[in-house]
Amino acid sequence: MLKGDKVGLRARHEDDIPILRTELYDDVVNSSRAESGPWRPIGPGSKDPRLVVDDKEQGHVPFSVVELDGGTLVGTATLWGIDNHNRSAHIGLGLLPSCRGKGYGSDVVAVLCHYGFVVRGLHRLQIETLSDNAAMLRAAERNGFVREGVLRSSAWVMGEFLDEVLLGLLARAWKPDSKG
Repeated sequence: MLKGDKVGLRARHEDDIPILRTELYDDVVNSSRAESGPWRPIGPGSKDPRLVVDDKEQGHVPFSVVELDGGTLVGTATLWGIDNHNRSAHIGLGLLPSCRGKGYGSDVVAVLCHYGFVVRGLHRLQIETLSDNAAMLRAAERNGFVREGVLRSSAWVMGEFLDEVLLGLLARAWKPDSKG
């Protein structure tokens, strides 16, 4: 398990799947904001890659996020779009609604940075998030990510186009204690 101050990132367990399905993916609004495509229901027993881990897929590393104190599942985190030639990847996370606003997001980003830069030897990490996602923007910037641009009206979410913010962090600029 990879550990931060408050959370740990571990492999997905079978008993995580029903919780993640109910709390994150069955929520139409949350899923529409988090995914790059339209919401679709996930049937029981589905092999949906957001839930079921494919150990052969090298460009996508999903984690379950748990509280260090007690091991309670609090969400999901992913290093995705891993490009071993350019040594870059994207970061994504989703916290269960009851676990938001507790500082877990900043800690998850910090642990994903450690995994990307130290464990994987990557050079660049990137985050794309909706411009109104203040919590993710705050978590990214606390960890040293820099706003690199705005993709105007690039995301269709629940009947409207929203801007996306592109943030990046280079290994040489990363400070393990930058989350503050």
